[in-house]
Amino acid sequence: MIDQTATEEESLIGNLGAFWGVAGVCLLLSFAVYRLAYIAIDAFNFPFQWHHWLVFFGNIIFMAHSEGYKGFQKGFSPRVAARARYLKYNPRLSHVLAAPLFCMGYFFTTRKRLIIAYVLTLGIVILVIVFHQLSQPWRGILDAGVVVGLSWGIVSLIWFSVQALGSGEFEASAEIPGE
Repeated sequence: MIDQTATEEESLIGNLGAFWGVAGVCLLLSFAVYRLAYIAIDAFNFPFQWHHWLVFFGNIIFMAHSEGYKGFQKGFSPRVAARARYLKYNPRLSHVLAAPLFCMGYFFTTRKRLIIAYVLTLGIVILVIVFHQLSQPWRGILDAGVVVGLSWGIVSLIWFSVQALGSGEFEASAEIPGE
């Protein structure tokens, strides 16, 4: 439950925490896009055969749908925005200081969300290690899809955050314990 009555100091801390949470997550995702985009662009320095193009476009479509739409737009982004909204109205110093981690659901969330957050992070780390072993153009082809998905995620995160932090109501669950 979000308590929308706060002192002026709590309101300032809550606003800073909400902004830091969303900005921190956007910066993290943007850094990944920045690093992977160079690898994806470098793939075009290698000759593409028909099967490279098939995998390239298929992967971009797949990642736009699975990572961008289903993963970010339908799940992660509304939840991050809802948690930023919760932080805005219920600031705790520890949550504000670690706002990006709070907003991503790494602590002070339901047991199910904690498990999902840590297992998903482990899976992403494993995929990064595996992708790093691939040679060009395959690594760039796969990273291009990740860039599309992450970019979609950044846009959807900003969209939902503007709605969550600027409107009177926001329907997504923050998945706070006891909610």
